[in-house]
Amino acid sequence: MNAHFPRLFEPIRIGAKVARNRVMRLATTTNTAENGLVHARTVAFYRSVARGGAGIVVTESMRVHASNAGRDAAMLCYRKEIVPGLQTLAEAVHAEGALLIAQLNHGGRQHHASEIPTLWGPSAIACPHSGGVPHAMTRAEIAEVVAGFAKAALHAKLAGLDGVEIHGAHGFLLHEFLSPLANQRTDEYGGSEAKRMRFALEVCECVRATWPPGKPLFLRLSAEDDAGWGLAQSVELAKLVKPMGVDVIDCSSGGIFAKPPAGAAKPAYGYQVPYAETIKKEGRIMTMAVGLIVHAEQAERILQEGRSDLVALAREMLYNPNWAMDAAQKLGFDAEFALVPPPYRYWLARRAATVPEVKPSTFGTGK
Repeated sequence: MNAHFPRLFEPIRIGAKVARNRVMRLATTTNTAENGLVHARTVAFYRSVARGGAGIVVTESMRVHASNAGRDAAMLCYRKEIVPGLQTLAEAVHAEGALLIAQLNHGGRQHHASEIPTLWGPSAIACPHSGGVPHAMTRAEIAEVVAGFAKAALHAKLAGLDGVEIHGAHGFLLHEFLSPLANQRTDEYGGSEAKRMRFALEVCECVRATWPPGKPLFLRLSAEDDAGWGLAQSVELAKLVKPMGVDVIDCSSGGIFAKPPAGAAKPAYGYQVPYAETIKKEGRIMTMAVGLIVHAEQAERILQEGRSDLVALAREMLYNPNWAMDAAQKLGFDAEFALVPPPYRYWLARRAATVPEVKPSTFGTGK
């Protein structure tokens, strides 16, 4: 492990974009939008996230179609009115040195009927852990949602965001179509694995056609769900979407049931990293590792061992928004605190130089 220039802090090129490091701040719901649009508190939250030193920041899940517009405070990316707010959000994140990725999603049946009056899904089969039997989507409605993903990507493009992530995991609509438990259609969108992949492939194709060629496109998958969709199927899907222009697979798990897969019944540090490792090697595509990546040395080891190209954190960055800065210090990198804004940089670098025996609070208990 190179303590002077950790792999974690090597810049990474994805398409035509270069992130300053390989730390990705994963999406977490904030419910800070107002009337489906970006609010000042949304901008404040994401700016603070970028300020901590991550190379890439992912927005919370943004809705791509009116059928998924519930009563919560989610951002509705299918509305053109969102563009000015998203532009302000992108400018705020860019000012802190990070790239901004838009996560686009349709929740499908994965909601309670109190939130979404009419649930949409591949088949009229209720989600085991939420209420309501979904409406089985018609072919026309499937086409509408595919177009909705493309329209949302267009709005992200107009706003100047750096990348798009298609959410195909956690029991949401794309994952439902992939799942033989949620998808029991008998048309061209159901039955065999190839037919169940059709919707996801159409979404990827349509988004890529809209999204600029040089800008990154991510696909989030539940690589294993213990419900008929597994790692082998995820590898095959990765092989299909790579030539379509998907750059990175975000490797998560679970979602069809309200529990993690059996292999992760008691999640431990890095419990989903093997998914990223397998898809990277067998699918020959860049991957992002997620799931209880908590410590700097742990994240560095994942990258040094070639198990993924990026590491992503969510809850740990809620606990410590300056995780990337902290990790750099623990790995012996960035003595001048260049990862953080100038006002922080001056005071932190000065303390480190004048009283080096004093360690930050995250290093130990002190005296």
